[in-house]
Amino acid sequence: MRALQVQQLSTDLGGVALIDVPRPVVVSGTALVRIEAAALGFPDLLMTKGLYQAKPPLPFVPGMEGAGTVVEAGEGCPFRVGDEVIVGGLTGGVAQYGVFPAANLMTKPARLTMEAAAALRAAYLTAWVALVRRGMAQAGEWLLVHGAAGGVGLAAVDLGKALGLKVIATASTLQKRVAIASLYAPDHVIDPAEGLRDQVLELTGGRGADMIFDPVGGEVFDQSTRCIAFDGRLLVVGFAAGRIPQIGANIPLIKGFSVVGVRAGEYGRRFPERGVENVASILELAAAGTIRPHIHQAYMLDDWRGAFEAMESRSVVGRSVILPHLG
Repeated sequence: MRALQVQQLSTDLGGVALIDVPRPVVVSGTALVRIEAAALGFPDLLMTKGLYQAKPPLPFVPGMEGAGTVVEAGEGCPFRVGDEVIVGGLTGGVAQYGVFPAANLMTKPARLTMEAAAALRAAYLTAWVALVRRGMAQAGEWLLVHGAAGGVGLAAVDLGKALGLKVIATASTLQKRVAIASLYAPDHVIDPAEGLRDQVLELTGGRGADMIFDPVGGEVFDQSTRCIAFDGRLLVVGFAAGRIPQIGANIPLIKGFSVVGVRAGEYGRRFPERGVENVASILELAAAGTIRPHIHQAYMLDDWRGAFEAMESRSVVGRSVILPHLG
């Protein structure tokens, strides 16, 4: 089979190659999946450079999520040949086939295409854990979503609307802001460079945002502390800007807000029963059409470099996917 493989860490994808490898073999409790679509996220790009917190041993196949069809099931695996599934894990997505533990598989909602299903798991689980589990969202609250054009940011906008929140989305370019408004109709879409604090306070009637979803970090985090409501929750999701911000303990003390860390995968591992509930919740919403993953572009396998370079240029709205059996 063909698979993308990170053979060496590099800043320019120079250590990544498309190669032929043996098809993996199932063992007890696993399934062999024909991968129809692999969704790419910023962590996949960071892992090719060795800049992500998880550092799989070389060589490895990138791709943390995808969707496809079970073609072989090992002993004890609850999935059967022909089942359409969503797959997840640290690696293994950008390949024509992959073997995954049953715990890393989810039944694909029939409503979703393979491409959309591939983009559901990581982004929407992150958004669910952030808003519902860690943020304890209440309908009618103000939610400020930074980096709202990215995969997890766009999922937070979509889920926030589904939860009955009043959503303010930020994005750095007019093109992205127009796309966000068209896709999910948040209450407001703003340019954070045009005075974030003043805009948010004006839109919220001087209150500030009850929850701030921040996958960006850096200066964005710093500005968020100036427009968060008393009793607000600043949800730390990631650091796409590159700088990990710091804050004096006196600031959340005086302003009465909480800084809350979000690790969706670890949350499910620490609280397995809640983890199962989290998965069930997003599957139910997706099956009903209440949430809708957005695919920016689908790439053939031979054009894998274009897919990664689009992420590098920050031009992607939502998720891009690679179709391993095309190209």
